[in-house]
This record gives sequence, C-alpha cells and structure tokens, in this order.
Amino acid sequence: MDSLEVTACTRCPELVDSRSQIVNGTGPEDADLLFVGEGPGATEDREGEPFVGRSGSVLDDHLRDVGLLREDVRITNCVRCRPPENRDPTKVELEHCRGYLETEIARLDPEVIVTLGKVPSEHLLERSVAVTEEAGTVEDARIGGTARRVLICLHPAATLYDRSQTDTFAETLETAAELAGLEGSEGSGQARLDGFD
Repeated sequence: MDSLEVTACTRCPELVDSRSQIVNGTGPEDADLLFVGEGPGATEDREGEPFVGRSGSVLDDHLRDVGLLREDVRITNCVRCRPPENRDPTKVELEHCRGYLETEIARLDPEVIVTLGKVPSEHLLERSVAVTEEAGTVEDARIGGTARRVLICLHPAATLYDRSQTDTFAETLETAAELAGLEGSEGSGQARLDGFD
C-alpha cells in the first residue's frame, strides 16, 4: 500500500501544525468502491485511519447492512491532515491535496466514487451541492482528466444528528454497492463481482 501513501508533506502550514500525523486512505488498492470524506477528525488524527470515530461506526454498520465490509472498500479524504478545531479545509488546502487524491483515484480506478458530505461532493463535482436533496444522485465528473461516476452521499454523522436521514444514507449505500457490482458475502471479507437480482 506504500504506493498510495503520502509520508511527508508541508504544503499547508496550518495543517502541519494541527496534525499529529498524515492520515492516508485505507482499503484495497483495486477496490471498486471508493468513499471520499472531507478530512481527518480528532480520532482519525490520533489513530491514523479515516472514519474510525462515531461516523466510522455508522459507515461500518451500513456497509454491513448492504453485505460489505470495510476491508472490501477503500476510504480516503480530500485532505490528509486534520484542520485545526475540525474546521472545513480551505480551498487552498483542498487544492494542495488534490494531486494526492487524483493519484489515488487514478491508481484505484474505482467503479464508483461515493462522496461523504458537502465538502467532498463540491470538491469533486466543482459546483455547489445541496447534499440532503441530492443524496443518491449519480453524476459523471472529470477527475484528473478521466470521466468518473460520482455518487453523492450524506456524511455518516448526518444520521447521528438527524435520525430521519438514516434511510437516505442506507439507500445511497445500497445504490453504491449496486453500481459497483458488489454483493457482499456476509462476513468473509470477500466481495464478489455479482450483480444484484
């Protein structure tokens, strides 16, 4: 997995000061499903893995519900360093990290990219996105010069703050699994390339 790891970067002085480590993506380098979040939070910064806090538990639970495991998919972020006070990354910070993300996407060549929340949706689609209204929508976007399928999804934390969003989140993950042609084999950690019935 070394090929997709950023081991040293000092492009964003504020993020260098606020991070305890660079948080790289995790999961197979040939995963058909790529989840892209905004950036590491406190737990991710401490543990060095994306989506391992409360939001990560929500994501893991919903992946299981559609027959997938965390090990079946790749999870990464728009920026790899924790912004201070968990603020949104700035446009400049997003641009500084864009090359790393585009390289990861190009090497992975996923069937579907799932954007978890407003920041990654707007960053990859390059337009403003009303995530609660557009969740579950698939768009073609040019990323690094290549056409990619992007599925807009709520951030898992949205379901913690507003339980009424749970169904939308669950349905979007079902769509993601279908689009990627993945049907989990309950608990084996292996994803099969079968379609859904």
